[in-house]
Amino acid sequence: MGVADDRPLGSMDGGAAFFAVMNDIGLREVRLTVIWDPAHPTTIENQARIEALVPVATLRGIRIVFSVPPARARSITGSPGAPQRYAAFLQQLARTFPTVRDFIVGNEPNQPRFWQPQFDARGHAVSPAAYEALLARSYDALKAVDPVITVLGGGLSPRGNDNPSAPGNNSVSPVRFIQGLGAAYRASGRKAPLMDELAFHPYPRKDTDGLKVGYQWPNAGVTNLGRLKQAFWDAFRGTPQKTFERGLRMRLDEIGWQVAVVPQARGSYSGAENIRPTTEAAQAAIYSGLVRYIACEPSVDSILFFGLQDEPVLERWQAGLVRADGSPRPSYRAVRATLARGGGDCRGRMRRWRHSSKVDGAGAVFPRSRRLPGRVDSWSFLASTGEDAVFEAGVYRAAGSRLGSRVLGETGRLDANLARVVRFPSRRLSPGRYVYSIRFRAATNKTRTRQLTSRPFVVFHSR
Repeated sequence: MGVADDRPLGSMDGGAAFFAVMNDIGLREVRLTVIWDPAHPTTIENQARIEALVPVATLRGIRIVFSVPPARARSITGSPGAPQRYAAFLQQLARTFPTVRDFIVGNEPNQPRFWQPQFDARGHAVSPAAYEALLARSYDALKAVDPVITVLGGGLSPRGNDNPSAPGNNSVSPVRFIQGLGAAYRASGRKAPLMDELAFHPYPRKDTDGLKVGYQWPNAGVTNLGRLKQAFWDAFRGTPQKTFERGLRMRLDEIGWQVAVVPQARGSYSGAENIRPTTEAAQAAIYSGLVRYIACEPSVDSILFFGLQDEPVLERWQAGLVRADGSPRPSYRAVRATLARGGGDCRGRMRRWRHSSKVDGAGAVFPRSRRLPGRVDSWSFLASTGEDAVFEAGVYRAAGSRLGSRVLGETGRLDANLARVVRFPSRRLSPGRYVYSIRFRAATNKTRTRQLTSRPFVVFHSR
């Protein structure tokens, strides 16, 4: 457990007081941001402050993680030489701070605020391939400095609309970003991995959501981590890049629920709130539950709350364990108590995950009628899936436990979580026994399939 917070970089004591608070709660990891600016490609921002902070953190038993985002959304894509200069900066950073062994490459490359372009003029997502090239170069650069360095890829946002025409936020969902990352990796012919861990930011859809409220496919939250693991398996199975079944790890390096300011602390804040926050009591319950929930998730290395202490400007971020005035929130005590009781160990059964060879949520509602006239207005049934898929469907002659000859056929696609009527041409069928059948194929991995077949029904001709 830890925090993503740059606040200790500005302290006169090298972060000692900040780390003392972390120690009191039981937090052991801090993520610091080191921005790479292509205008000053060899300048380590806050270098002197980091140099003062590192030994203090070490004495306090705090592990440091560097997140290295580009300064602007087009810092990498705006110049052909930018990826090489960025990778050289990572090497410089690793040599300057040899005791820091964890590096996150970029930040939320599936969001236009941090990476552009997301799509090309034809509407195809281009950010995954561009980020894959940067990540590959960065991995090799850091491993050349020290093979034990942990290279974290992604830092993905939990949401994306996959809409190139969206006004202001044309983003790529995490599942489809991983799919694109894998496609680019395979196309490159690379024989080395891309990352040692996947970094992910499972923020809630709304701050008023509870811990167990997740996202629909292809987005993902805390309770949808299996969806990301499946996406990674679909994208990288059979390649030199580890999947979660082969030892890949995950780091939830940003998470938080924003909280409404209580009256007694109102004087420490300014401005007006721009979202609907949750309550302090709800945040405390969520954070305590989060610690227990993730403790039983064997693939997650750490969880980092985004901000130990609130920012005082209400238009910004207030999800800390500490209020802007320095007073502890109920979540401070809740997380401390939870860690003190179990030390972050799983108190129940560990959640095991194995990749699926099926299409998630594939289902069909077939007609109930068992006797039908030879000609009906429409031969049809209802189909749905929990992920995007394509299908092949038909009306077949019933032949015992097998499908006989197909007499009607239809193909198409299914959008996740949207039921569709699979409709066949209106046609007179000869008397006999028939079945409906549909075969689904996952859009992200055509080898994942599922076939569903109805009970037989009898077609008769009335006189």
